[in-house]
Amino acid sequence: MSLTVSSLSPHPNRPIKSSISERSTTSPPFSSPSHLPMRKIPGDYGLPFIGPIRDRFAYFYTQGRDDFFRSRVNLYKSTVFRVNVPPGPFIASDPRVITLLDAASFPTLFDTSLVEKRDLFTGTFMPSTSLTGGHRILSYLDPSEPLHAPLKKLLFNLLSSRRHAVIPEFRRTFSSLFQTLETTLAADGKAEFGDANDNACFDFLGRALFDRDPKQTPLGSDGPKLIMKWVLIQLGPLLTLGLPNVLEDLLLHSFRLPAALVKKDYERLAAFFKESAGTVLDEAEEMGITRDEAVHNLLFATCFNAFGGMKILFPGLMKMLGRAGGKVHGKLAEEVRGVIGKGGGEVTMKGIEEMELVKSVVYEALRLEPPVPLQYGKAKRDMVVESHEAAYEVKAGEMLFGYQPFATKDPRVFERAEEFVAERFVGEKGEGLLKYVVWSNGPETETPTVGNKQCAGKDFVVLVARLFVVELFLRYDSFDIEVGTSPLGSSVKITSLKKASF
Repeated sequence: MSLTVSSLSPHPNRPIKSSISERSTTSPPFSSPSHLPMRKIPGDYGLPFIGPIRDRFAYFYTQGRDDFFRSRVNLYKSTVFRVNVPPGPFIASDPRVITLLDAASFPTLFDTSLVEKRDLFTGTFMPSTSLTGGHRILSYLDPSEPLHAPLKKLLFNLLSSRRHAVIPEFRRTFSSLFQTLETTLAADGKAEFGDANDNACFDFLGRALFDRDPKQTPLGSDGPKLIMKWVLIQLGPLLTLGLPNVLEDLLLHSFRLPAALVKKDYERLAAFFKESAGTVLDEAEEMGITRDEAVHNLLFATCFNAFGGMKILFPGLMKMLGRAGGKVHGKLAEEVRGVIGKGGGEVTMKGIEEMELVKSVVYEALRLEPPVPLQYGKAKRDMVVESHEAAYEVKAGEMLFGYQPFATKDPRVFERAEEFVAERFVGEKGEGLLKYVVWSNGPETETPTVGNKQCAGKDFVVLVARLFVVELFLRYDSFDIEVGTSPLGSSVKITSLKKASF
């Protein structure tokens, strides 16, 4: 199924189609197909307290996340196994999970007839609701809960009502971003992409979704800085900042950082949404959602989900495209300028949909480095989970966990699975692989609905990522970068920008 970017979200009145996340199951736990042998789930959790601490140190320090999982795949000869995942003591009471690391077993995590998603957005622990105005936000609600459907519908309605503003506001904001980078590059020989991108992303979201320039409000230019402090308090137990191991483990991974550290910052963010989202808040009340609950959900969806995703995705795109080299740059420049030229110089939804290579590189970036790499679900009943090679019995109440980059780099599905292949999703064969691109908490070929947990802004994120590539190659023939690491995604410095020559 091809993505239709002319509609940024499902229309609220459009009939909802059945999806992988909504298929009801009334039969007893399903059996393994005859060609898949039943196998006991390998792995163990070790001694209480000691096992989780051991695994936490391996995950963060002695092995690192990828090697932590890869070494166990090799040890157990299985992509399904038992292990403890961070943070463990004393933040999470039960760190035990069954890990799913292949494209066959991973989709179990999307099927809400099989798994419950209540309070599992960040996994084996949930940040204090003091960080979200005292509310359990949509991301933490299971579709069975009464507020899930109206809150998700509110986001669909917001995206649909503001779709006309996305392209012009994106172009205005990111044109200014690139001008700033050019000036910095000319003066210093290098330009740090991250901070400038953060400012542009938040300004764009304010104007595109709420018709409000954050800089013209009491928030000023502080939005991104406030958001990142707030996100750190929530995700600190899952991050590493490069501090000495023992100090970092005590500071971030053993005890919760107090919400009071960002109370004033959060109040400033909330005030922006109370002021800027008036019409959306009116609609929320008509839907039976209190204004206060709507404010904090809009804040979370905009700042944590949308801004956080763009903060990770855009530097990732710069990194992958920068490393892809001049040949790929030339093809993208030709496609982008050719389509825009045929359209009279205007960037339109229709034109973007015609850019097959642009679409492919965005999907490839989302495949290789999904913005939210960890997914969780608690088994609702006894069932069987199947990998490519075996079937495994899972008991009701057990926690399933997936590290998405392993599932989306499954060599049984993708050739040269670890590499960035710009044309991977071009053509009929490429489109057939889209069902394995699952960055949005569901397959790219599925649609977010009020009854599933797929990202409400799935189409919006893909659209703005395409717009980013379009804006980049309308302005430049090629560019060079230096790449580092950061707690969230990649750190990118631009070392050269070759302006468009045709």
